[in-house]
Amino acid sequence: MKFSDFKLDKTGDGLLPVIIQDARTLKVLMLGYMNEAAFDRTAAEGRVTFWSRSRRTLWTKGETSGNFLHVVRMYPDCDADTLLIQAIPDGPTCHRGTTACFDTPEDEGFVRTLQAVVQGRHAEMPEGSYTTKLFIKGPKVIGKKVLEEAGEAVIEAVDGNRDRFIYEASDLIYHLLVLLEQQDVTLADLEHELALRHR
Repeated sequence: MKFSDFKLDKTGDGLLPVIIQDARTLKVLMLGYMNEAAFDRTAAEGRVTFWSRSRRTLWTKGETSGNFLHVVRMYPDCDADTLLIQAIPDGPTCHRGTTACFDTPEDEGFVRTLQAVVQGRHAEMPEGSYTTKLFIKGPKVIGKKVLEEAGEAVIEAVDGNRDRFIYEASDLIYHLLVLLEQQDVTLADLEHELALRHR
């Protein structure tokens, strides 16, 4: 993908609108603009660099705050006049200290954040971690916990206890994420399977 592949005649200023999305949670983080130099630096360094329309200069997101945006994937849109970058942020993206520049709920996409935490625990196996203990005990014990939490969630649903159901269903999701990781399966794998069934 090259900057010259984009059709920027609609913008009038030759700048490419760029949407930044968290690669893990899929939360939309911000909108910025690139010229060719910003695009080339982003592609070369793997950290998002924009063109500042107010200061008329390149700026790498995070160069002062340390909250860099690390590129995972880049997708042009269907008209080749906008770019979507999925990135992993080092910290808050917005200058206000919030996760994103858009005021969507802060916990939006947290299941994917939790999946990343579980994956990290599996890779590092930190001592004293409950998740580490589950991985050590293996799929039989993890599976029993999934069954136990599923049963507790169903009991609360049947009894009409919404708050308790949310609590138990959250336990179920966590233990299912651990089992998925133990089986080398991700949420994306489940989404793909569900999408195939929907077609």
